[in-house]
Amino acid sequence: MTLSQPLANSLHRATLDALRRQAPFAAMAEDEVLWLVQRLSLAYFAAHAVLLEPADTPPDALFVIKQGTVSGVTADGQTVFQLAAGEMFPLGALLAGRGVANRYVAAADTFCYLLPAADFHALLARSMEFNDFCTRRIASLLEESQRAVQSEYALALDDEQRFARPLASLVRRAPYAVLPATPLADALAAMESARIGSVIVADDRGAPVGILTLKDVLARVTLAQVPLDTAISAVMTPAPATLPDDAPVAEALVLMARQGIHHLPLVHDGKLAGVVSEKDIFALRRLSVEGITSALGRIDDPSRLPTLAQDIGDLAHSLLAQGMDAENLTAIISSLNDRLTERIMGLESESDRKLAGLRWCWLALGSEGRMEQTLATDQDNALIFDQANDAQREALLAFAQRVNARLDACGFPLCKGGIMAGNPQWCLSADDWQRQFAQWIDHGSPEALLHASIFFDFRPLAGDATLAFDLRTWLNRAAQKNPRFLHQMAGNALRNRPPLGVVRDFVLSDDEAHPHTLDLKLTGATPFVDAARIFALAAGIPQTNTAKRLREAAHALHIPDGELADWNRAFHFLQLLRLRHQHARQRAGQVPDNHVDPDTLAPLDRRILKEALRQARKVQARLAMDYKL
Repeated sequence: MTLSQPLANSLHRATLDALRRQAPFAAMAEDEVLWLVQRLSLAYFAAHAVLLEPADTPPDALFVIKQGTVSGVTADGQTVFQLAAGEMFPLGALLAGRGVANRYVAAADTFCYLLPAADFHALLARSMEFNDFCTRRIASLLEESQRAVQSEYALALDDEQRFARPLASLVRRAPYAVLPATPLADALAAMESARIGSVIVADDRGAPVGILTLKDVLARVTLAQVPLDTAISAVMTPAPATLPDDAPVAEALVLMARQGIHHLPLVHDGKLAGVVSEKDIFALRRLSVEGITSALGRIDDPSRLPTLAQDIGDLAHSLLAQGMDAENLTAIISSLNDRLTERIMGLESESDRKLAGLRWCWLALGSEGRMEQTLATDQDNALIFDQANDAQREALLAFAQRVNARLDACGFPLCKGGIMAGNPQWCLSADDWQRQFAQWIDHGSPEALLHASIFFDFRPLAGDATLAFDLRTWLNRAAQKNPRFLHQMAGNALRNRPPLGVVRDFVLSDDEAHPHTLDLKLTGATPFVDAARIFALAAGIPQTNTAKRLREAAHALHIPDGELADWNRAFHFLQLLRLRHQHARQRAGQVPDNHVDPDTLAPLDRRILKEALRQARKVQARLAMDYKL
């Protein structure tokens, strides 16, 4: 290794310009970067040279790669990560005041800037942006990527943080509330006078206990010919959905989409604080959650459903362009697809008298079951029923096949593997489902593990949800009683390794259909999904959503908060990258997929992708440690 003298003044400007093209230096004040540059040295390392060795003492300097590649190598010689130009190391060791755990080896001829450890800590105190990046590495990168996405789409927004702002900021007037005993005439007169679309019913402590909207008035009062001296409590919707007034706008959108509501009471310390409607939240040109859900509720011609399915996709594009995060966006897509599916089932069951009196529940599986649908998804569903004779079973199966066909017409292709409610194999009684799940748990064959990874993410979508809840309770007990099965699931999950390369940044596919690409679903998001499923089953958690499974399992499994936050950030970046890629293909008239050529990504996104895949490895390392694999 050859170490130069401190960089000459004539090179300061060139060094500063080079650094300011990389995070976090791009966000730092110029005088802060110049202060850094004046304290840097430049080091050259020949290929295979060792930059850092595992030690008991903290490293002497921060390394910033100017050119070349550096590999992280374990004690047994396994390369576990690679760092490229613009990346810094060893941040964790410097921040914690400990020695490095891995050897850092130059994978090729490499030049690095070196900043003495004392100056590194001084810069942490001097620059908020530098401190934020070093302590919240992946979060900082994601925020920068999000800003780049919004700039790329270049949509005019009144507020870039519109989905993060608190709901209280949307309240324009004091909420109008009445007591449960208030006569309808008084409540309706007040609604007309104030020109409001809903009235909240609150108890004597100010807590909302009901809601009545103008839409409710037509069905429950006018058409039902209810006397106007009737107490409003007789016709209100009891126990309305509410949110705290400091909840973000995005949470309200998800709740409205999931429950098909358009007015939402806000509470503060348990008391009514305001009311917001979808119109208060935003108007997306011709599309909105309200417009789509209202249209779905009114539609009585199944041939019009594919148009509404397209509207859901268009709305998703608009939300993506406006900077909505992946967790809320996939939840809204899934919620609207739920509403579409429910409407299909309503239309198909209304005239089918053979279904009358039967207890059944439609189960969403896979990504829909996890509320994580993207823009490219096929059908994964099943049906559970209580008790039925042969004729009733045939009626349920015929109904399911009609629903599958309608969904196919709406752009949700039939599952190539036949995992659909219209397949007799997956249209079963509650007892049959228990027997099927028990067989998979007891056998643990490759086929059983594959089915478990799909079917164990079931969620009730329509019908009698208690059938699904009872099955979930049974499944969690059965899985916890069989640690061998969870061990097999963990071993199966670890076969799917994140595609981080040894020689190159990524291991790319040589498949003729998708050459030189990464499968962001299979090798990116799936390691998180698989691990979260196993953690949830082990902890007896009924959640199916990946992020919620990780959050709820974290306490039971003693996973540090910071580690958990990085896992979820990485998972949601992979989801967002999938959505952006699928959107780009749709705009180009191509079929959306999950196969991305990393060479087409912006440098910042390549960098975050590497970090996200490293987090996937950490999740798998935790899985391997827990199950001694």
